[in-house]
Amino acid sequence: MTQPNPDHPSRTLAAFAASLEFDAIPAHVVERAVNLYVDWLGSALGGKGARPVETIARFALAARGAQSSSDACDVIVDRTRSTPYFAAMTNAAASHFVEQDDVHNGSVLHPATVVFPVTLALAQALGASGREFIAASVAGYEVGIRVGEFMGRSHYRIFHTTGTVGTIAAAAAAGRLLKLTAAQMLDAFGSAGTQASGLWEFLRDAADSKQLHTAMAAANGLMAAQLAADGFRGAQRILEGAQGMAAGMSSDADAAKLVDRLGERWATVETSFKYHAACRHTHPAADALLAAMAEHRLQPGDIAAVTAHVHQGAIDVLGSVVVPASVHQAKFNMGTVLGLCAHHGYAGVNEFEQGYAEAPIAAFRERVTMAFDQEVDSAYPARWIGKVTVTTHDGRTLSARVDEPKGDPGNTLSRDELATKFVRLAAFSNAANEQEALALLDEAWRIADASRVGALFG
Repeated sequence: MTQPNPDHPSRTLAAFAASLEFDAIPAHVVERAVNLYVDWLGSALGGKGARPVETIARFALAARGAQSSSDACDVIVDRTRSTPYFAAMTNAAASHFVEQDDVHNGSVLHPATVVFPVTLALAQALGASGREFIAASVAGYEVGIRVGEFMGRSHYRIFHTTGTVGTIAAAAAAGRLLKLTAAQMLDAFGSAGTQASGLWEFLRDAADSKQLHTAMAAANGLMAAQLAADGFRGAQRILEGAQGMAAGMSSDADAAKLVDRLGERWATVETSFKYHAACRHTHPAADALLAAMAEHRLQPGDIAAVTAHVHQGAIDVLGSVVVPASVHQAKFNMGTVLGLCAHHGYAGVNEFEQGYAEAPIAAFRERVTMAFDQEVDSAYPARWIGKVTVTTHDGRTLSARVDEPKGDPGNTLSRDELATKFVRLAAFSNAANEQEALALLDEAWRIADASRVGALFG
């Protein structure tokens, strides 16, 4: 266990990431990391064909220039090969498009979409083993989650944490695979943190920035680690310093959270899978509505109004989308998500693609409102409670709640459910046929046992 340095928590965190060995990771954490990798790979496949992803892929291809036979890293959406930097960039964009990648509640961070693009690319380039791949990925999760918790709720109100904090998570993961020393890892944190960026303003006009955030978090974190390996110096207190990330991006940062029970509390296993293909802030209310409809045997036409009782973070993120103008923007609209759930029992990729703007869904959207709820807000972000009040056309007022939305650690997805999700996402984007998807899935489940992380597509 890394001993905390109360005077320099960044140094303690960097030392932990640099020294983490596979054998020190408990078996249940390794199993969770494998499940999270499988889940991420499905999301990356699901991003094939998405316009913002294809644009970033074209940029990466052009910036890469002449291809080389030594290029070892898979670009998942088109099955080409590239360098670690550009493969990580493209795969990070792809895996954050369909809104099915994982999320850690307490940090409000999507770790997979910035960690696994980096560890997969570097492991392929370096010929690293599956054990090294898992150790580096867990290092990225443990660091990223703690930095997200450190930055606090105030940060998330303006900044897309996965874009900002994700840069540090990516640097930690890359640094572990590159075998950086503790001092070099701290340099990598400094170079990553000074590049951290990502603002929520894009939601207001359906801009494509969300995929750019993850693309650059992964690429910049990887670059920061590679620079550190070559002696490039980074700020030593980029997180907690007087002019560091917290000083500029937070009003409630808590430095103690950076080193919270390192090596004892494994935040990786706290990470949630996403069941619905929408912003996670919609999931608690969606599951509560489904519970109310099941308990009272309601049909969509029975419902006159729904009030989703939410935390302030949900209002901050979802409140700017009133009438969604695209599939992706619809995933950040509470009424649309609840309408799809009410009509289909699930808000998945196909349900959004085929029906987010249909008249029945649009009409249901207009009957949904969000209301601030003190209990829900007090529990957030450690717990994401779902509460709804449903008014029926026959005059009844009904309530329902869920304390752990589907996908949370206490209500997790089984391996069979993860496999079903994986195959569905591959089929949705035509990234792989069923036979190919099942072969990819089989290899992914066994990634920790691989003597060398090789090509995905043979």
